[in-house]
Amino acid sequence: MTVDTAWALYENRLRRVSAYIHDHLDEELDMEKLAEIACMSSYHWHRIYRAIHGETLAATVKRLRLHRAAGDIVGTGLDVREIAKRSGYPNVQSFNRIFKSVYGMPPARYRKEGSHAAFEASPNGKTQAMFDITLRKIEPVQLIGVAHTGSYMQIDRAFETLFGTLHARGLARPGMRMIGVYLDDPDIVPEEKLRSIACVNSDSAIVAEPPLERRALDGGEYAVLRHKGPYADMHKSYRWLYGEWLPKSGRQLRDSVMFEEYLNNPREVPPTELLTDIHMPLI
Repeated sequence: MTVDTAWALYENRLRRVSAYIHDHLDEELDMEKLAEIACMSSYHWHRIYRAIHGETLAATVKRLRLHRAAGDIVGTGLDVREIAKRSGYPNVQSFNRIFKSVYGMPPARYRKEGSHAAFEASPNGKTQAMFDITLRKIEPVQLIGVAHTGSYMQIDRAFETLFGTLHARGLARPGMRMIGVYLDDPDIVPEEKLRSIACVNSDSAIVAEPPLERRALDGGEYAVLRHKGPYADMHKSYRWLYGEWLPKSGRQLRDSVMFEEYLNNPREVPPTELLTDIHMPLI
């Protein structure tokens, strides 16, 4: 077997397992089943997965389920019991305990007081807090990424494919910047048709063979809001940027894409400590 054939098989195994996890989050995921999908013994596969992704398969499943649950708590009126059941917990008490250990407060309180609450409108129609905006001029940035169609909350699926592919091809480098490029307005475009791209910065030496594709960020001036907290809360930041900061700023939007740069890793820090720079292009 050639080296190219070996990494292609390895890469396909990573993709199959990642796709299965994301497609079956509502089910009880059997670790032996995932090893079968990878076509390797569980003894070896679990170690390979952890070496590449920096967490166990069980930790991935837990993180993705809680990430989705946080989105449901913030963005829907679903009952916490229903969210707990959908997230694979046998009762709401165990769900409350696990959610609090990760997000810092139980689900019902998080719905009212999570970091998104700072962006909620007060009785006068304005948010209760102000946020610092940094104006930055950046140079054009070359990217390589994996396209995603569907809920922006699920772009982590494309990031899994991206980093699995980069590792399998020996292209991963320390210090790569994690960047999400968002092409559609979620208030207008149906969720299932939303387009985004999970990216890292790249030089021209990396060959963009599928599923990888080349992208670029335009240089120029951007308004940058640093968001601290779970990704599930960020849509509130966008609404504040567009609804309050932009009209008062006297600035105009440039015909270019919004993008987010993720400054730390959700595998390594709790959701409450996640840092994201949201970039709005300006004329």
